[in-house]
Amino acid sequence: MSSRPAAGMPRLFVLSAPSGSGKTTVLGEVLKREGGVVRSISCTTRPPRRGERHGRDYRFLTKREFDRMIASGGFLEYARVLDHWYGTPKRPIQQALARGRSILLGIDIQGARQVRQGSLPAVTIFLLPPSTAALGRRLKKRGTETPAQIRARLKLARTELREADRYDYQVVNDRLADAVAAVRAIVKAERFRVNR
Repeated sequence: MSSRPAAGMPRLFVLSAPSGSGKTTVLGEVLKREGGVVRSISCTTRPPRRGERHGRDYRFLTKREFDRMIASGGFLEYARVLDHWYGTPKRPIQQALARGRSILLGIDIQGARQVRQGSLPAVTIFLLPPSTAALGRRLKKRGTETPAQIRARLKLARTELREADRYDYQVVNDRLADAVAAVRAIVKAERFRVNR
């Protein structure tokens, strides 16, 4: 019989969603409520949005810094999304898992595909908007993109939504509290799962 920590076995969780689906909000709420689970801080070449801080929300890098991390094998996954690059640094993931902490990554479908093909087993969760119309309203309400950028994001979202069936779980984010509860239930169940 193996000895398990009270919090269950550490797991790598991937949460993906089209832009505007509430991925960052759901991720933040799950992390506030779920002990033993930490967030990996992704790197990006995009400029910070209002209220975002380097090292808390993202590690904001120049394209040159990002390219150096690619060349050194420093990313678990990385991808270009529209005009900017995003990536998950490998070392913090490995360190957290080694310390018995589960990781919750908020990454796009390209990154999730790379993680699934990699050496670390992952539990994948796709966060769905209630509808594409609701997604458009959320993007407009966010107020961070031009109408042309919103159209591009909605076009990309339609492609991303076709990938949802490749994930282990799907959660509709119609009501934030329900989506958070569903993701937490998945995390709890998977941390105590015996057979994979």
